[in-house]
Amino acid sequence: MKLAIYRRRGEIEVGSTATPTPAPDEVLLRVSHCGICGTDLHLVMDGWGRPDTTGGHEYSGEIVAMGSAVTDWKIGDAVVGGPTPRCGVCEYCRAHRPSLCEGGDTPGADRELGAFAEFKCVPAARLVRIPDGLGLRAAALCEPLAVALHGITQSGIEDGQRALITGAGPVGALTLAALGASGIRDVTVSEPARSRRDLALRIGASNVIEPDQLEIPPMPFTVVDDAYHVAFECSGKATALRAALAQLKKGGTLVILGTGMEQPALDANRVLLNELIVTGAYNYDENGFADALAMLASGRIPVELLADSTDVALGGMLASMRGLVAGEIAGKVLVRP
Repeated sequence: MKLAIYRRRGEIEVGSTATPTPAPDEVLLRVSHCGICGTDLHLVMDGWGRPDTTGGHEYSGEIVAMGSAVTDWKIGDAVVGGPTPRCGVCEYCRAHRPSLCEGGDTPGADRELGAFAEFKCVPAARLVRIPDGLGLRAAALCEPLAVALHGITQSGIEDGQRALITGAGPVGALTLAALGASGIRDVTVSEPARSRRDLALRIGASNVIEPDQLEIPPMPFTVVDDAYHVAFECSGKATALRAALAQLKKGGTLVILGTGMEQPALDANRVLLNELIVTGAYNYDENGFADALAMLASGRIPVELLADSTDVALGGMLASMRGLVAGEIAGKVLVRP
């Protein structure tokens, strides 16, 4: 089978290897689509990756072979790969916060062959069935949508409240779409790339602005006019986090979803004086994949806007990654191995 192999910073090579054989508790998937996410960009373009590995974790596929112990699935079933099973017994699992599981994986340490490949073996316990009527291409948005839904859960946003999103890349755009699908309509998006600002308007943003339009008051007790109840920082930029914090109402919440190389400084005085809440959103809610698939199947998520109109082959991944980093590609890029 063909697969994309990360060699070194900024370099991907299309190679080949033997198609894997599923272990007794695994299935073999023919990968339909796999999305390029922000983590993939860091691994390849920033050099975070481990050389000679294959990434890709936002995937959908069809079962083409099964291990001898698999009984709950059949050949031809359409599925997405779900999260790694958690321990179920630590304090966080018992509190229904599986993203914090003490027995969970370490980010970037997974040695499993990713889905930027024609085939992939997956433990049957990790599979999530795609609902009838939802296509494989749209279902590939399940994982990043589950990330966005977890951010919304962490925010505690309520009907009638106002939100700000900094960064309209895939996670920011999916957060915008999920907020709209949940009834939150007053959402401003801050984004430097015009193509992504235009996309945010098409998805349903009430307002789009450029980052330098966000005022940062000189004094930490000063609250800006038209402040927001919640800010979702989706860019991973230090300047964006600082600006997002400064846009909050008293008692507001900042949710950090974006990762980056920069180490931002947090205005602790602003947090203290305005009793702000600052929280991260790592991975998914307990039922995140099922909820994301249900939302996609409902038709309330504009897949045709969120996903770039052209799927790319393995050999086109690097060019697409460059376009994503430069802001030239607005939507989620889906790789079709």
